[in-house]
Amino acid sequence: MVKLYDGGVYLVNGTEVVTESEAAKVTALTGRSVSKEEAKKGTIAYGILKDHNQSGDMDNLQIKFDALTSHDITYVGIIQTARASGMDTFPMPYVLTCCHNSLNAVGGTINEDDHMFGLTSAKKYGGIFVPPHVAVIHQFMREMYAGCGKMILGSDSHTRYGALGTMAVGEGGGELDKQILGDTWDNSYPGVIAIYLTGKPNPWVGPHDIALAICGAVYKNGYVKNKVMEFVGPGVSSMTTDYRNGVDVMTTETTCLSSIWRTDEDTKAFLTEHGRGEDYRELNPADVAYYDGCVYIDLSTVKPMIALPFHPSNAYEIDALYENLEDILRETEKAAEAVAQGRAPYTLLDKVKDGKLHVQQGIIAGCAGGNYTNVVEANNLLKGKMIGAGEFTLSVYPSSMPVYVDLANKGIIGDLMNAGAVVKTAFCGPCFGAGDTPNHNGLSIRHTTRNFPNREGSKPGNGQMAAVALMDARSIAATAANGGVLTSAEQYADVFGNVPEYHFSRESYDARVYQGFGKANPDEPLFYGPNIKDWPERAPLGENILLKVCSKILDEVTTTDELIPSGETSSYRSNPLGLAEFTLSRRDPAYVGKTKAVDALEVAREKGEDIAAMAPELTEVFRVINTIPGQENVKMEETEIGSTIYANKPGDGSAREQAASCQRVIGALANITQDYATKRYRSNVMNWGMLPFHLKGEPTMFEVDDYIYVPGIRQALTDDRLDDITAYVIKDGKAAPISLYCKEMTENERNIVKAGCLINFNRNRKNK
Repeated sequence: MVKLYDGGVYLVNGTEVVTESEAAKVTALTGRSVSKEEAKKGTIAYGILKDHNQSGDMDNLQIKFDALTSHDITYVGIIQTARASGMDTFPMPYVLTCCHNSLNAVGGTINEDDHMFGLTSAKKYGGIFVPPHVAVIHQFMREMYAGCGKMILGSDSHTRYGALGTMAVGEGGGELDKQILGDTWDNSYPGVIAIYLTGKPNPWVGPHDIALAICGAVYKNGYVKNKVMEFVGPGVSSMTTDYRNGVDVMTTETTCLSSIWRTDEDTKAFLTEHGRGEDYRELNPADVAYYDGCVYIDLSTVKPMIALPFHPSNAYEIDALYENLEDILRETEKAAEAVAQGRAPYTLLDKVKDGKLHVQQGIIAGCAGGNYTNVVEANNLLKGKMIGAGEFTLSVYPSSMPVYVDLANKGIIGDLMNAGAVVKTAFCGPCFGAGDTPNHNGLSIRHTTRNFPNREGSKPGNGQMAAVALMDARSIAATAANGGVLTSAEQYADVFGNVPEYHFSRESYDARVYQGFGKANPDEPLFYGPNIKDWPERAPLGENILLKVCSKILDEVTTTDELIPSGETSSYRSNPLGLAEFTLSRRDPAYVGKTKAVDALEVAREKGEDIAAMAPELTEVFRVINTIPGQENVKMEETEIGSTIYANKPGDGSAREQAASCQRVIGALANITQDYATKRYRSNVMNWGMLPFHLKGEPTMFEVDDYIYVPGIRQALTDDRLDDITAYVIKDGKAAPISLYCKEMTENERNIVKAGCLINFNRNRKNK
């Protein structure tokens, strides 16, 4: 049972949930009167945020984190930005892992060039460098850095260590640069939602089952969007910390801001086993704590789950799926048609034989699936069995070398291989589209974090289409044992629960991880490969701007994977202009050519060239602009020109800032939307000098290739007058007004946009 409360709740003594409308019960239970404002301070989240807040104002947070972490898709760009902004050392532990582009298989030498850049950066600036295949980013942080009461900022959206008492946030690289340069992460105090757990999971139910049940309940209604999920209640202690980690990492898929869990003796045991017992402290809500909402979950009622393509929230109990199999698969095929846009067929009904769904591939991997407990339980089912020599394949990726070593020492690696599984090293590829791409029209079941379109590596634009469903390792093992027939782990209920105690050894880390924090060597030369390029210069924002609409996407959600595709394009993320060629390539292939043409106009304008000769329609556009009252003297040569996109909920998913920076480096000045999918994408837009516009009303006033004139926008940013911005669609010889606005922006965010980007903002400060 998953129940969402309508409105706020009080949690009393950690066990009693009292609705706000029944607040009088709080006094009866505690014998004292507690105000709502006082009770808000009783959450675990409040205490941790207060300890890290630099502003002195809990309504307007300015947070400094204890540590930073990035992987090899993001750290080159972050370091390049920090260098351009005047960085001379990493002021806090900064972990650089090589777990995304670790295969060195695309683009010649460029992936390993990035790794060498990371190693030399760690030596030069005092960082921690984790080489390829040694650990996935989040497992390394769990093992070596997360601790009770800490805060960690990462440039990967799944930066979540709440089960270890750490509030962790995934953001774009610009927010890490702010920390490196001594600035803060600024945010209004977030809402806090209680995730109240009671009961105990059945042995055949794994962490992914619980996580998918939560995602299915809260994603579409935005119940926890940009809020902190705080896991409380007696059910927390029914799960081991390793198991909790697997639930916690999936909170990202709810669009929450962060997560935190109450801690207990098992948390202490986990940290002690990893040599960090001193990082434990008990975290519990106060005897009375107020939450802005509550998700109530009886863990004993959760059943094995499956999230069908193309989102983790598209979740069903496996039993319920089979009760209505063909109708549900037919709806998924319709969703596939929208993804493929006629470029590639994708079918599921043809995979149903004798009432059972046949899948072609299983993957257990990464920060969600590759945890010790998941692999052990999968082996408990598969030991002594064979997956068969048919089309179904199974790959297992333990999440770190220490996990791999302990599984090997216990004989589990050998057992899995004998069953027909292929056991590989720590790698995030199956989660973001760079490993184990299934066959055309294939269905892969994965214990990974995401099943967005193209996260399996297919290329609809080339007529190649596959899809991913998410499942827990236990049900994936059950399916493997059944030769690829989709099977709930409950059918093998008796095999689970025997999980030998884990033994952590850091020897593999001591042998290969470069520990450079506090040991910066300014004389260390940085390694540059031919693909590593500096960020191109961008000019400050003009007083008046003219936007050309270069893409209009009316899908319900536009993910970061659609804004800038994952997978093989990841190899080009150290080359801003090279990567930008892929912007929107899977969703709107015409976009890049359109925005580059706009950028060419702006470059010519800045040089003083005659842009009307390049784009004759501008003469008519400015004739119309000059008919707007107060704009009679606006000149073409004095108006900044850039592109914009319109999209619904842009930025769902990954934190990577390239979703915004790729637009910016080829001419974008703004995004327009009804709402942004996540706080982190909106931050990326601002850090790259673009205006985060919202539109009042529906986007029926403009189409692709139309121009939108926004007068006085620089002054509006200066005066913080952003709640009602009149802009004009220049079309058919008329200037039709539309209403734009920007939600709250901090003074620094407004100044960053005015400067043209975060790099410019920091250079301006340094030169003062």
